[in-house]
Amino acid sequence: MKLSITHVTQYEYGAPATDSVNEIRLTPSTNERQSCYQQSISIEPNAPLLTYEDYFGNRVHAFSVNNPHRRLTIRTSMVVATREAPTKEERKQSLKDITRQQSWEWLKTEEAGDRFAEFLLETGYTQITPEVEAFACELMGREFDGHTSVLNWLNDMSAKIRGEFVYDPEATNVFTRTADMFAHKRGVCQDFAHLMIAASRSFGIPARYVSGYHFVGDLQGGSADFEQASHAWVEAYVPGIGWASFDPTNADPVGERYVKLGHGRDYKDIVPVKGVYFGGGDQVLHVTVDVRKLDD
Repeated sequence: MKLSITHVTQYEYGAPATDSVNEIRLTPSTNERQSCYQQSISIEPNAPLLTYEDYFGNRVHAFSVNNPHRRLTIRTSMVVATREAPTKEERKQSLKDITRQQSWEWLKTEEAGDRFAEFLLETGYTQITPEVEAFACELMGREFDGHTSVLNWLNDMSAKIRGEFVYDPEATNVFTRTADMFAHKRGVCQDFAHLMIAASRSFGIPARYVSGYHFVGDLQGGSADFEQASHAWVEAYVPGIGWASFDPTNADPVGERYVKLGHGRDYKDIVPVKGVYFGGGDQVLHVTVDVRKLDD
């Protein structure tokens, strides 16, 4: 599938802002599942861009606007070609040389701990609290009975979150942590991703937060709006397969309708736009995302 994506972020200030220093992580990854054919980035007021890769390999663009301004607009446009998700048969073939028990045992080794240390430790958003441990341990018996693989455990955990939590944009905010969700069992994709990451790490499974886009516009009779297009999901390491994708918000496999921007330990590592500035007074943020399917 070929997708055209436009992402516009606009800040309006009640008073002139100066010395605005910013980072944006809005460049799609190029990997075995997707290719970014072209991208343009424009800044208003005009500012030169410095680009580099961060610790996790995400493409970052940095810029500064020093002169007084009441509005800052960041516009990115891109064309990305995506592939379908691996089939069950393809994943099964990848696992033919390793048993279920060997997979769980390898995750407990020093090699696994050293290799994936940053994706096994707790973070501010993914604390392994008693509530998280209890939630994850509801699937614990399956680990030791010899009948459930790491992959199946992850699929079950993703389905469990979808089944027990309600998607509700009003229930949480960008600062919500995993333990905060259990009172009302409501949240959004960011919350569900953090919960699955914390639950996976509590079982010794390396897991990381993915930021990107989910195209559903043609399924709803039009182009996707911001809530529908901007999305978060999870990548977890499955011995024999490598990093595999799971979406605890949607039942569909993570395939051609998903565009990955980058990954990190949690949301804080992969914030699309962040920065600091002087002055400005009250700030109003407007974000619009449009994802459209192009003819092949």
